[in-house]
Amino acid sequence: MAVTTVLSEVTGSVWKLLVSVGDKVAQDAPLLYAESMKMEIPVLAPEDGVVLQIFVAEGQTISEGDPVVELRT
Repeated sequence: MAVTTVLSEVTGSVWKLLVSVGDKVAQDAPLLYAESMKMEIPVLAPEDGVVLQIFVAEGQTISEGDPVVELRT
């Protein structure tokens, strides 16, 4: 069992969280949407797993490379 930290690929703000701690997610499932330059960009699960921790909240400003979600894979 490994732990994967999902990083933001864009600078912007968290528009909508789609998961909660304990949720099972499939590879490529959207975890949240980030808003950058008036575009909604999904942050996707890199592999199947369970959400262990969420590091951000809706409305929070994020930068490229910031950790957003931690998955047990």
